[in-house]
Amino acid sequence: MSEQPPALLPYADPAFVADPFPLYRQLREEGPVRRVVIAGGLDAWLVTRYEDGLAALSDTRLSSDVHDASDARILRQLPETERESMLSNMLRSDPPDHTRLRRLVSKAFTARRVAGMRPRIQSITDRLLDDIAPAGRADLVADFALPLPVTVISELLGVPVDDRHEFQDWTDRMIRRGAEPPDPAVVNEAWEHMRAYVTGLIHAKRAHPGDDLLSGLVTARDEEQRLSEDELVAMVFLLLAAGYITTVNLIGGGIAMLLAEPGQLDLLRSDPGLLPGAIEEFLRYDGPVSPGIARFAREDVEIAGVSVPRGATVLIGSAVADRDPARFPDPDRLDITRQDNAHLAFGHGIHYCLGAPLARLEGQIAIGTALRRLPGLALAVPPDGISWRPGGLRGPESLPVTFTPGG
Repeated sequence: MSEQPPALLPYADPAFVADPFPLYRQLREEGPVRRVVIAGGLDAWLVTRYEDGLAALSDTRLSSDVHDASDARILRQLPETERESMLSNMLRSDPPDHTRLRRLVSKAFTARRVAGMRPRIQSITDRLLDDIAPAGRADLVADFALPLPVTVISELLGVPVDDRHEFQDWTDRMIRRGAEPPDPAVVNEAWEHMRAYVTGLIHAKRAHPGDDLLSGLVTARDEEQRLSEDELVAMVFLLLAAGYITTVNLIGGGIAMLLAEPGQLDLLRSDPGLLPGAIEEFLRYDGPVSPGIARFAREDVEIAGVSVPRGATVLIGSAVADRDPARFPDPDRLDITRQDNAHLAFGHGIHYCLGAPLARLEGQIAIGTALRRLPGLALAVPPDGISWRPGGLRGPESLPVTFTPGG
C-alpha cells in the first residue's frame, strides 16, 4: 500500500470543492492510510478510517508542532518574518507548553460559562435577523453566519466588534488554501497587519484593563509571567481566528444541508427538540474541517499496518472517518435523528476543540432561530450553485436564500 502513487486532492476542480466525499470514500476503500497531495501541493499520509483516526488523535508519537515536519514547504507557507511567533500557540504545541497555554483560557470555555452566554448570543442572533427579515432575501453567510460568531468572540475577548471586517480579511488571506501554494507576499502582508492590530489591542488592555479574556491574558503575561509576548500575540490571534471561522462554517453549512434535504428540514421545524442532535449530525456529515487534522511523525510509526516515516505529515481525516460505514450505519445519509454520533469533527484527546461547547451553542441558537423566524426559507440558487471554501476549512462562502418577508 505504501508503494501506491500519492492521490491528488484536486482543489482546482470545482466539483471536488463542492462535494469531496465521493473521492474520500474511494480513498477510504483503497486503504486505512493513503498517501495524498493536499492543499498547497503538500504531501501527507491520510488516515481514512474512524478507529484508526481516533487512536491517532491520542498518539503521542504524532506531534502538533510544525517543527517536527520534514517538509520545509510547510514552514514556507507561513509568514516569513513572524513564523515563530505565529506558531507559539496551543494549537501547534505539545505538552508541557500546550498544557500551560490551554489552562490559561480553559475557564472561559467551560460548559457552565458558555451556558451563561445563551441570553447574549440569542440577543445578537435576534438583532441580525431583525435586520434581514423584512427584505425577504439575504446571504446567510455574510449577513448572519459570519457576524454572529465574530461578535460573540469579540465580546468575549473584549475587542472592538467594528474591527471585524479587517481581522476577518487578514485571517482569510493567511489561512486560505487551494491547489497552489499561497503567495508568500500576501501571507506576510496579512500577518504584519494582524500582528500590528493584535499588538495595539494588547497595549490598550495594558492601559485600560477590563473584565474580559484579553485583559486576563495580559495580566498572565505581565504579572504572572505565565506566557511570553510572542505566545500572547499568538494566543489572541488563535482565539480571534478559531473563535469564529469554524462556527461560521457550522452555521452556514448546517443551513445549506437542511435546505438541500427538505425532509430533514421539515422534521426539524416540526420538532425543535431535535436541534442538539442535528448539530452533531451536521458536524459528522459535512463538518467545518476537511479533510482533517494535521500531525507530524516524531519517529517512524506504524498506523493500521502502514509504515509512516519520521517527519511525515499525517492528516487524520476526520471528514473521511466520520463517514466510515464500519462506525456509522448508512454514513452518506443526513439523519438528524442519528444516535451514537461520536464524530471526530472537534478532534479527540488533549487537543479536543476548546471552543466546542460555544460552537455547539451558537449553532443551536443560530439555526433554530433562523428556521423559526424565516418562514419559507429556500435557496435562491440551485444546490450546485453554492460556492464552497477550498481546502482545509469547509463551508459555503455565500448562501443566497429567499424567505417570506417579516417584521
